[in-house]
Amino acid sequence: MKRHEIQYREYPHHQDLNGEDGILLTKAKEALSRSYAPYSKFQVGAAALLANGQIVTGFNIENAAYPVCLCAEQTTMSAIRTQHPGVGIEAIAISVKSAHHLVDQPATPCGKCRQLLSEQERVNQKHIRLILQGEEGPIWIFESVNDLLPFSFTSEFL
Repeated sequence: MKRHEIQYREYPHHQDLNGEDGILLTKAKEALSRSYAPYSKFQVGAAALLANGQIVTGFNIENAAYPVCLCAEQTTMSAIRTQHPGVGIEAIAISVKSAHHLVDQPATPCGKCRQLLSEQERVNQKHIRLILQGEEGPIWIFESVNDLLPFSFTSEFL
């Protein structure tokens, strides 16, 4: 039997992060307020630090026809690729908030967004650090998207 381990760091508080990671997480939390989530009441905000030092944010956008919904990771990637073509991504912070209950643990990206981020990591030719936190509670930092999607589908299969 083979085994795969996932490694990540956990920080108890926002103030425990280094300056750059703390700023990025703050930007992701600010993006929550621009989320359009009238159906699920589950807001997601994301902020990406680019290799050129710019920070690009995004948020989830729901639709009454659920398959048409856009995740925060998708809107962030779209903004990066249209506004900063060819610029690498260093890190992405993601935060969530629910109108139904306090989210006091990190929420990881959905499977579709894990695949999207994994592809961007390959385009980047460099790991993309993920910084995740709920409304409050611990912060998880993964050094690579592949820690969340170790057996991703790649162009080598095509």
